[in-house]
Amino acid sequence: MIHGNIQGIRESVLSEMDRLYDMQFDRSLFLPERLLSLLVGFTEQLSREVMVYLDRNGEVLEVAVGSISQVGLTQMHLRRNFDRLTGFRCIHTHPGGNARLSAVDIQALRLLRFDAMCAVGVENGICTGITAAFLGDKEYGQLSVNVLGPVKPGRLDHKAWLKEIELSEERVQRAIEEGGITQEAERVMLISIDGEDSLNELAALADTAGAVIVSRETQKLSHPDTATFIGSGKAAELALSCQTLEVDLAIADGELTASQQKNLENALGVRVIDRTSLILDIFAKRAATSEGKLQVELAQLKYRLPRLAGSSEALSRLGGGIGTRGPGETRLESDRRHIRSRIDELTGKLKQLENQRELRRKRRSKDETVTVALVGYTNAGKSTLLNALSGADVFVEDKLFATLDPVTRRVELPENRSCEVVDTVGFINKLPHSLVEAFKSTLEEAVSADLLLIVNDLSSPFAAKQRQVVGEVLASLGAQDKPVIEVYNKADALKSPALELDGNGVVISALKGEGLEELKRRIGEEIARLRHYAEILVPYNKGAALNMIHSKGQVEGEEYSAEGTLVKCWLDAVSYARVLKELDQDG
Repeated sequence: MIHGNIQGIRESVLSEMDRLYDMQFDRSLFLPERLLSLLVGFTEQLSREVMVYLDRNGEVLEVAVGSISQVGLTQMHLRRNFDRLTGFRCIHTHPGGNARLSAVDIQALRLLRFDAMCAVGVENGICTGITAAFLGDKEYGQLSVNVLGPVKPGRLDHKAWLKEIELSEERVQRAIEEGGITQEAERVMLISIDGEDSLNELAALADTAGAVIVSRETQKLSHPDTATFIGSGKAAELALSCQTLEVDLAIADGELTASQQKNLENALGVRVIDRTSLILDIFAKRAATSEGKLQVELAQLKYRLPRLAGSSEALSRLGGGIGTRGPGETRLESDRRHIRSRIDELTGKLKQLENQRELRRKRRSKDETVTVALVGYTNAGKSTLLNALSGADVFVEDKLFATLDPVTRRVELPENRSCEVVDTVGFINKLPHSLVEAFKSTLEEAVSADLLLIVNDLSSPFAAKQRQVVGEVLASLGAQDKPVIEVYNKADALKSPALELDGNGVVISALKGEGLEELKRRIGEEIARLRHYAEILVPYNKGAALNMIHSKGQVEGEEYSAEGTLVKCWLDAVSYARVLKELDQDG
């Protein structure tokens, strides 16, 4: 049986892959050439990661399609024993040619204690390199990792790498005897009623939160079951899987009611959180500034308040782990009145910070500083682009929500122009309303910006859906009419675009610096026609137009006459058109 993401794969290909179970490979080879050739071939044919578990006798125990963070590790319970290694090595391919191990690979090696974690780079039907990691001695409460490679297939020292497994076994046993090894990652089951695409994004979120995914479950329903989200029959079925796979936590791909969460926990026998709680957990880990922490706490409290169910039972579950971290959790020890009081307090503090931010924006406006906001789906490459444009060193990581707090950098443009570029928090599908509200002051950076750069990830197969989500969020913020430049990023990783390109957009690779000069030129052109000086006579009965000028523009002065108020101001094209429409005038 082939596990993982097999949707769309022909039965004939699955049958070929299934034959791997019947093959016997040379046990004296770490990665037999025949097995390597088959893995490379399947990877090139499917354009997906392929993973096998190979035991010490040269037998394949499992075959799966997808990465270590996307495949349910269905066989782990057969050999999982913390006083020794599993007895098999995890070998998986990386389409695109990158033969290095990811942080997820290393995390899975530590938690699941494979004999080895091995990555094979594949590009254009060729193996570009092989890397393997082995558990080392105990350091700072956890097992260290020894990495060998990447090496070319012909240079792989099979004898030395197999010897490393023996040494790893000795190190693990020694560390266990000494005691004190900590296990931080939780074994997670993902549950969705929205299909594989949504489940893939939930998997990426769980990976960002530091989980190891051992099971991915889908239940096709038109709407969530009111009692258990997935239905009582499916819940009973998954309860057995939770026990067999030693699941620590189940994550539902949606927002659960208090009763759904409680019923699902009772049915599965494990702790349950939903997508919103998972995102809140990631935000809690990412928040670095005092404002970011206040916003996370406010979102957490608003989320948990209706789930108290009039008792302290819900609070007793907050004992640590994914979905329970963050600056607000220790305050959830009292009743609704206490939490509402804290919500009011946080709202007041954030209002003060919002006012300070507004003053800074007005100061920039007075100085005629143009602000450009980077917006887009999470992990689209906004921070990498900011670094590339400004030469800054903003934190970048291939994780969802790597940037939480807004970062502003000055960027020099052609023809002696310059602008302030703001990196904002990424958007995501099913963005919880509580987060939009809590982060409103931060997201207003996009609303108040003179120009938006909408950064799209061209390499994502879901680019079109992601662009739709970005448009919906911008509309909810009232920023849908802002001047926009569509930026199509990650062109270096593009195979076939899943997004119809706007002819006025700019295709770039922020990572490799390609297309940046063209982007700067386009930004300069947009800035040149963003604002213009105007003198507008506003009749006294057109107060709405006057308010619009004050709120959207920069007023230089006002003169009063019998006909009305002559306003001398700077306005962008959109606001100017709106004012004229309010005055019933033509441009």
